Formats: sequence, C-alpha cells, structure tokens
Amino acid sequence: MQHLAELRTLVARHAPADMLVHELPGVRLVRITETTEPMHHVYEPAVAVIAQGGKRTMLNGKVFDYDAGKYMVVSVDLPICGHVSQASAERPYLGFAMTLRPAAIATLLIENASAERAPHDAMGLGISDATPELLDAIVRMLRLLDQPRDIPVLAPMIEREILWRLLAGEQGATVRQIGLIDSRLSQVKHAIRWIRTHYADAMRIEELAGMAAMSVSSFHRHFRAVTAMSPLQYQKQIRLQEARTRLLVDAQDVATVGFGVGYDSPSQFSREYSRLFGAPPGRDVARLRTLPALATDPT
Repeated sequence: MQHLAELRTLVARHAPADMLVHELPGVRLVRITETTEPMHHVYEPAVAVIAQGGKRTMLNGKVFDYDAGKYMVVSVDLPICGHVSQASAERPYLGFAMTLRPAAIATLLIENASAERAPHDAMGLGISDATPELLDAIVRMLRLLDQPRDIPVLAPMIEREILWRLLAGEQGATVRQIGLIDSRLSQVKHAIRWIRTHYADAMRIEELAGMAAMSVSSFHRHFRAVTAMSPLQYQKQIRLQEARTRLLVDAQDVATVGFGVGYDSPSQFSREYSRLFGAPPGRDVARLRTLPALATDPT
C-alpha cells in the first residue's frame, strides 16, 4: 500500500496534459478527473499500471476491468476499446504506462537463458495484481523526475528491473513472447504489421500465413489465440478505426473515407461502422465533436 500511495502522489504531481513524459522516453502518465466515453485505439506493446481509479477495456467483445494496484500488459498491436470507469475531481484517475521494447526484453532473456520459455499461444493482453517489487521499481523510475540529472544513468537500469519483474510475474509468458524471435507471437507480428500498413488492400490469408511461416490452419489458430479475433476481423477493426480518425480530422465525405480505407460499398461501410461504434459515421463523428476532449493515447 505504501508503494501505491507514493505512486499516486508522483503521478498526480508529474502527469502532464499530453500524457507523454519527455524526460523519460517511453513513459506516459495520465490524470483524468471524470469518467470518459469508450474510445477505440490500437494499443502497442506496453505495460500500464493504475495508481488510482479504474478502467474498462474491451477486446473483440471480451471485457477486462482493472483498478488501483493492477497492471495490464499488451504484447502486440491490438485494436481495443477502453474508457476510464472510475474517476472524479476529488479522486482522479491516475495511470502509468511504459512501452515494452523487444530488444530490451530479448537482452534479459539472453542473459538469463535458463528462464522458462513461454507457451506459444499466450494471449496478447493480460491483467494481474501488481507485486510490491514491481510497484517499487516504478516508483523509483518516477522519482527520477525530481532528480533529472540521474535519468540518463539510472532510468535504463530501472527499466531493466521493471521488465524483469514483469517476466517473473503472472504475465511473464505474455511479456516473454515479445523478446523471443522464434515465438509464435513474433511470427504473427509479421502479418499484423502488414495488415496495419496495408489495411485498405485486399487480404489473402495464404500470403499472410506465408509471412508468419505457418500453414493456413496454424496461422488462423495462432492469430486468434494472440489477438482474440480472426485476421479478417482484425483488418475490419483497423479499417474502421482509421476511418473514424479520418472523419474527425479531415473534411472528407463519408463515402470518400470508406473507399479510402478499403470499402467498395458505402452501405457496407456505414453498416459495419455502425455495428462497431454504435451509430452511423456522420452521427457518430458529430457526437464526438461535442465532447470536451478526446483521449489521444490510452493508459
């Protein structure tokens, strides 16, 4: 409890408006004083710890609730819907997140070759209670913000400790896959990167399976085990999230945006958009523009 209390104090003091902590590369802090609308984002590999408040995260219909003292690990790019479910002006939501770098994890695994290997099909998202050791390391990382000249020397050391605590914890299998070149996750990542970059293009499962060096049936099985969805469902969510962003940022009409993200039929685009976001494109974007602020990067 002592570590969690200090973490709350540090996050509340240092959380900037844009969430990024430029003095600590890869670290994000957030302070939110009210519950938020569900927002869709593509989460990249990271660990997120809640110091105060609570969040609800949804991955293709699967619901994950977590609150103070819990942490979430995401090991692969995932299209996720999340919102702050517990927050107020008196007790704001306070969160910490850190990017999980494959090279840093791989170095730890190489230096500790006896470490247990991960199951091939560990899911790409997991939530657990944060151990006192993990919280202690995160607190010491944030204390560096009060001693900035120590950051270049001590931050890389504390990052290694945080990664080691994760590898030794309940989500160790999920984290371990990030650093293993020959893991199923690493193989599936090749296909995921292609889909994220070429979301508007026609997708051939045989070619994606080849990128992952798997048979088609094996690729389907491992892709779903990691992402909780099929490759087609994944592509659809990436397309629709990109379309929503374009509609918010640009002044293009709905049909043009639909074509731009890969839909040949405006009616199909509108139908699938409504199914994911709960309203047709025009009405959804009009509502979003009335909100006081839109979350830019979830923690």
